[in-house]
Order: sequence, then structure tokens, then C-alpha cells
Amino acid sequence: MLDKKYFSLKHFNIEDLRNMPSRYRAHLINSCTGYKSANLLGSKSNTGNSNLAIFNSVIHIGSTPPMLGFILRPLTVKRNTYSNFKETGFFTVNQVNKDIIEDAHHTSASYEVDISEFSKTNLTESYLDNFLAPYVKESAIKLGCSYVNEYEIKENGCLLIIGAIEHIYLPDNILKEDGWLQLDKTSGIAVNGLDAYALPALLGRFGYAKPNEPTKTIL
Repeated sequence: MLDKKYFSLKHFNIEDLRNMPSRYRAHLINSCTGYKSANLLGSKSNTGNSNLAIFNSVIHIGSTPPMLGFILRPLTVKRNTYSNFKETGFFTVNQVNKDIIEDAHHTSASYEVDISEFSKTNLTESYLDNFLAPYVKESAIKLGCSYVNEYEIKENGCLLIIGAIEHIYLPDNILKEDGWLQLDKTSGIAVNGLDAYALPALLGRFGYAKPNEPTKTIL
């Protein structure tokens, strides 16, 4: 049951939002839409420099064909991840778990292009099945992706990047008969806002909803 303290509502209107200090507004807007996924994107340049960066914007695009997307901030400064997958056409998406959150968060630091975030953390650069981009060995779920397309979000200059999922690596014990993955078994974490991390707990799983029929649990 929702704690009664949440019924004392704080209200911000558009003028309040516009006049807020930028960092306060960033924390508020990034938190108010709920928990987000936490993934490390691995890439490599044509000259062999690897890069690793944490993203909280990876989303499902479609399953036929298998695709995902993520949001990239405006290219007003150099984005090493973007430069790398534009050069090579490949990147990896690696789930963040509770054991690596500090190192994962550190990859948001701005290093020069010739310094790999792998060398500044305890995360291990790993290569599987001759895929060009590096995976994170410590991640339970690893996706090998190829760059497909990008779309400019004209309202703020960000880019929606589309990638095709070409490889999936995951622990055998989280894969169920219908293809569903029980993510709580991987200790995969979620991001609360920009810089806080939470460990989700599985509460239920329900069957396909049909009109005028009660919700049925399928766990």
C-alpha cells in the first residue's frame, strides 16, 4: 500500500521547471519518470582504442527483427562511443549488476580518446566469437550489436541510435521455456535518476490480458 506521506503533493509548473538551477532540474526530470535500465556500451575505434560508457537510456525497439535503441546527447563535444560505432559499425550492450556499480558509474568520467575506461576500472575487456567490439566480462547479459540508423530529436539535438542485436550471451539458469529472462537472478540493477542505483525484486508475472477476464499469474 502506498505510504500516506506521498499524498501530500509537491507541484512544479512549467515556469518552476524553467527557472530551476540546471542540475536540480536534471535530477528531477531524470527521476520523475521512474527507474531506468543500466548498461555499459562497449566500442572500439579503427585504431584499436576501446571505450566503455554507462547508459541509462537503452530501450526495446522491436523483436522482429531484434533491435534496441538508446539516446545520445548532442554532438557538441566529442562522443567516443558514437565515433567508434560510426567508424566500425559495432558496439556491445552489457548489463550492470550490483557487484560492479562503482566501476560502471566511473565510466561516465570524461577520458581522452586514447584512454580506455577498462584501464581505469576493474572491469575486464572481453572478446567473444570474433566480434569487433569489447564485452564486459563481469556482466551477466551481453549483447553484440551493429549500428543501423540514427534519428535527430530536433527539439533538443539528441540522437536516437538504432542497433541490431546480433549476439546474446546470458546465464542458462535465467532463461525460461517461453524465452522470458528472470532478471532478478542476475542481480541486475536499475538507475534512479542520474547517479543512484537500485536492486529490483520480482513481484509477479502475469499472463496476456484479455477484456473482461481476471488477471492471471503465470509464475
